[in-house]
Amino acid sequence: MKGYIRKRGQNSWQITVDAGASPGGKRKRIFETVRGAKRDAQRRLHELVASLEKGYSPPVERLTVKEYLERWLKDYVQASLSPKTSEGYEHICRRYLLPCLGNIKLAGLKPEHLQHYYSERLASGLSAQTVRHHHMVLHKALQTAVGWGLLLRNTADAVTPPPAQQPEMQTWNEDEIATFLQAARSTRYFALFHTLLFTGLRRSEALALRWCDIDLLLCQLCVTRSLHVAKGGRVVIRQPKSVKGRRMVALSPLTVSVLREHWEKQSLERSMLGIPLKEDDLVFSHVDGSPLLPGSVTHAWVKLVRRTGLRPIRLHDARHTHATLMLKQGTHPKVVQERLGHASIQVTLDIYSHVTPGLQEAAAARFDQAFTTRYNEHMAKENVANLSPKLDITLTKD
Repeated sequence: MKGYIRKRGQNSWQITVDAGASPGGKRKRIFETVRGAKRDAQRRLHELVASLEKGYSPPVERLTVKEYLERWLKDYVQASLSPKTSEGYEHICRRYLLPCLGNIKLAGLKPEHLQHYYSERLASGLSAQTVRHHHMVLHKALQTAVGWGLLLRNTADAVTPPPAQQPEMQTWNEDEIATFLQAARSTRYFALFHTLLFTGLRRSEALALRWCDIDLLLCQLCVTRSLHVAKGGRVVIRQPKSVKGRRMVALSPLTVSVLREHWEKQSLERSMLGIPLKEDDLVFSHVDGSPLLPGSVTHAWVKLVRRTGLRPIRLHDARHTHATLMLKQGTHPKVVQERLGHASIQVTLDIYSHVTPGLQEAAAARFDQAFTTRYNEHMAKENVANLSPKLDITLTKD
């Protein structure tokens, strides 16, 4: 494979590589401009030739970012990701990326294009976390293009997204949980809300639970599925995203009691309708067994929180509340990670870093208490030995 370098100006070089011929016999060439010394251009030329020999095929010259992202959404995102994730990616692409970057040639997309896009989005009022999410979608899309042989390298690797800004986490304490659950007893969502607060399950995981996933004798449940609503209202059941997402979660005696009461009530309602309750029926559902919609559950949560007058927290914050209280009670982070289904303990520690100072103080206090107890016991033994009367025995001859 041939290639050559031509000087275009001061510290500027044009690389030309002969990429063979198209099916119609037309000669294909790759052009790229490199700024710097000639050795930089020579190094880049060697990289291009090596990549072409390994199977890299240059993109169609007229292929735009818009055309590529449309193809990526159809062939990769919709086929490989969960419905909720797919909808999120598609929203970002169609609402933001396509209008702003769509007309740029895919092969001509440069780091400065992305950096300018990020600064423009921040200036328009989007949060740094949202712009970081846009960066993640772009990076994933361009990495797929590298895998498909459409790009030699990922342009997003050379761009720095805005620094993450961890929002303040809103959680309830024990008294607030008790107040909320007392008010929830009069609703059909009591058992569901109790389970979310006492297990840390995600909403999608709880709504996909079947009775065969729960063992009320061994006091545990098994997370194997999640429930989502795709476009058009179609309910989709999927497996967890990661291996850690499939997990056993221990149930407290109180939660077992709540679920047993829920099973009896559900069984009675089904019998009145002439529909027997089966092992593979959903734990949390409408009377006829149809699944609860995630949006309806969230709406019921918000209404109940307002009615109780408690500090407003999101439904997802029930999960954060469970984890935060367990950590404050001295539960090892590894146990919390396993209950929540995080991919690693580092994820758990990063999310709940606000609890770490309290954990360190408690650990220091427990260490001090243990040492003080042993020290006092040791000193007490020495004091007793010093206070014990000594026997003075003198031997005499008769």
